[in-house]
Amino acid sequence: MNKVPAMVLLNARRLAFLKAHELCRFATVSEDGKPHVVPVIYAMDGGKVVVAIDYGTKKLKNLRKNPNVALVVDEYHPNHAVMIEGRCEVFERGREYRRLLRLLFDRFEFYRRDPWGEGECPIISVTPEKAFAW
Repeated sequence: MNKVPAMVLLNARRLAFLKAHELCRFATVSEDGKPHVVPVIYAMDGGKVVVAIDYGTKKLKNLRKNPNVALVVDEYHPNHAVMIEGRCEVFERGREYRRLLRLLFDRFEFYRRDPWGEGECPIISVTPEKAFAW
């Protein structure tokens, strides 16, 4: 199956909507198939979604077993949402980790006030495989 690039799945309107928000509902699945949904803040990296997560969380445990995720960014008035299904990579150190860390620090002032470094907080990058909007 040919994969559609994330930037095609997330057209200009969807990307603008995602960039205008910072909170999403983030879903992972446990080893025994139970869904786990939590609110997280995110930044956009082109067509990918970037999230910092803590060690010891259920979402990280789930992601280590199953990299498939879903997330929804929505608003009630006016009723509009973007849902993404995709796969994530977990970064803990290295050049890509540092690049994503800078992206998060640029986006969120409170991360800059309480910074962390490599090995202190995993960062995930979600590559969309499907995207829906309503």
